[in-house]
Amino acid sequence: MASITDIIGRQILDSRGNPTVEVELKFELEQREQMVRASVPSGASTGALEAIELRDGSGPFRGKGVTKALEKIQNVLKPKLIGQDCTNQKAIDDIMLGLDGTENKGELGANAILGISAAVARAGAVSKGVTLYEHLGSISNSKPEKLPIPVMNIINGGAHAGNNLDFQEFMIIPSGAASYSEAVQIGVETYAELKGILGKKFGPNATNIGDEGGFAPPLNDVEEPFKLILEALTELGYEKKVKLGIDVAASQFYKDKKYIINKKELDYSELLEFYKNLASTYPIVSIEDPFDEEDWEGFTAMTKELGNKIQIVGDDLFVTNVKRIKIGLEKGACNSVLLKVNQIGSVSEAIGAALYAFENDYTIMVSHRSGETEDSFIADLAVSLNCGQIKSGAPARSDRTAKYNQLLRIEEQLGSNAKYGDVRYLSG
Repeated sequence: MASITDIIGRQILDSRGNPTVEVELKFELEQREQMVRASVPSGASTGALEAIELRDGSGPFRGKGVTKALEKIQNVLKPKLIGQDCTNQKAIDDIMLGLDGTENKGELGANAILGISAAVARAGAVSKGVTLYEHLGSISNSKPEKLPIPVMNIINGGAHAGNNLDFQEFMIIPSGAASYSEAVQIGVETYAELKGILGKKFGPNATNIGDEGGFAPPLNDVEEPFKLILEALTELGYEKKVKLGIDVAASQFYKDKKYIINKKELDYSELLEFYKNLASTYPIVSIEDPFDEEDWEGFTAMTKELGNKIQIVGDDLFVTNVKRIKIGLEKGACNSVLLKVNQIGSVSEAIGAALYAFENDYTIMVSHRSGETEDSFIADLAVSLNCGQIKSGAPARSDRTAKYNQLLRIEEQLGSNAKYGDVRYLSG
């Protein structure tokens, strides 16, 4: 038994310079005190149905401080968790969910709960003498053996950048690489080549970067990034090894039941035709959040039309919540779930959502948030689930590369047993 002896919450900074929660958890193992840490990310393009972050609302940091969440850790959660066994993830998560007592974690805050939940997972791994991915794999009853395809956001738009691109993320998917490490090399070289192209065509300001490390060039038409990325891939000879993906984040430009793209108003059926044209023109194999988070009709129509050819990912639609995934299953909406642990607020619930999605033939893409920390937790999570896909931004900035670097270490640890990637849709 590895008993919790102390829980300390502190306010640190995320990759956007905003406060977030870090939890330091101490536990006794073989009569010695051990310590682990975990930190919590934060999104900019957030679904309305996500679990709620508890922020101060006023005072320092323009009201974005998390001292209220830290008070909940100290005064509500810690007293009930001292003495609990770190190896029993679900029991501890259930205690916290019971103390919160709400559907959206609005009482204690998903940031308070998740900080402890992720720290408990790390403590569980230490207490068992295994890696974090092995410990998380034991929770999901899977044998970790697959490295994920790094889905890299290299051009930013929407809520992640200051340009006029309506779509939020333009991503490269090196599904044709022979290994994870080769995929990282392809991503890094493509990113560097694209930087040179943008600098020559638009000047040095075009290589400024957005929240997730991707470039934010002064583009207006959503087709322009595809052409520029393909130019970079062709120059490097990688056009056959790399496919493209987009995170549309359509809720951001949905007004009065119309989608405003390139300054044109489209209904869901017209927007679907637009996507079909894009997918037939460019090697796009994954489209995330193509419609508003409550436009089930649009998602269902698109899945029926394109779901046997490309990956249609629900992010704001599903918010890593089994209840929402069940609705999607009933309606025939999407064939993939974006897994963001802080959307749901605990490790157990995130794993539960992944397992339910797998049982119903959805693919899973584990994802970071736009406001990240140097914590590499999601890298281990992706391997533990054998999901074959991870989205962690551009191959730049330590908050993004921390995840990619952890996966390089895991690839080395798995050695010749390491498999690579989910190619059901991503191979094109």
